[in-house]
Amino acid sequence: MSSLDGRVALVTGASRGIGRAVALRLGAAGATVVAAARGDHADKVVGEIQAVGGTALSVSLDVTERARVDEVVAGVMSELGRVDILVNNAGITRDQLAMRMSPEDWDAVMATNLTAAFGCARSVLRQMLKQRSGRIINIGSVVGQMGNAGQSNYAASKAGLEGFTRALAREVASRKITVNVVAPGMIDTDMTAALGEAAREGMLSQIPAGRLGTGDDVAHAVCFLASDEAAYITGQVLAVNGGMYM
Repeated sequence: MSSLDGRVALVTGASRGIGRAVALRLGAAGATVVAAARGDHADKVVGEIQAVGGTALSVSLDVTERARVDEVVAGVMSELGRVDILVNNAGITRDQLAMRMSPEDWDAVMATNLTAAFGCARSVLRQMLKQRSGRIINIGSVVGQMGNAGQSNYAASKAGLEGFTRALAREVASRKITVNVVAPGMIDTDMTAALGEAAREGMLSQIPAGRLGTGDDVAHAVCFLASDEAAYITGQVLAVNGGMYM
C-alpha cells in the first residue's frame, strides 16, 4: 500500500475504540493526523502517534456543533494548509425499543451519527474541490445493513449514512474525491466489553469467522480507502464483519 506521507487526515471520535485505531494506523502510514474528540480526550492518542515518530495534533470538537466544526477545519487549513482525508467516525447509541424510544434519543443519535457527518463533509469539501483530490470515509455499521431490535435510531442513522455517501460520491467524483463507507460488524471495543458473557456468546454465534473484530481490522480498511490504490473506488460500502452479514 502506498504511503500517506504529506496527507492530512481529520478523524472524528478519535479518542478510543475504532477512532483511536484509525488515527494510529493513518499516523503509521505517514499522514499528519488531526485527532478530534470532546474536551482533551484525543490527547492520549496524539501522544501515542508522536511516540513512534508520527505527526499528530488534537482538537476539541463536538461534531454536533456546526460552527465549531467549521472553526476546526479553518484552523487545520491555517496550520497545515490542506485536508486530504476525512474519517467521520464519531457516533453514539441510545438503545430502546421503538415504542419506548423518546424523541430526544432519536434526535440525538441522528444529530451525531448522520447530520454531523454531513456537516463535517460539507466543511472540508471546499478545500478538497480546490485541491481536486480527497478521501471521505464514513464509518457505518452492520446494523445499518441488517437492522437490530432496540436500535431503530442507530440503524436508521447508519443506513442513512450509506445513502448520503452514494449521493455525495456522485457529486464529487469528477474532482477526484472519493466517498465511501466502512461498515464494521461486532468489534471488540469498550462497548462490547461491557456486555455480559451470554450477550457476547450470542454475538459470536452469528459470526462465521468465530471472533469479534478488532479496531485494527477496521483501521486497515479505512487506510486502504484513503490510499492511492483506492482511487477508482467510490460510493461503496466495505463491510468488515467476519461474515456476520453477507
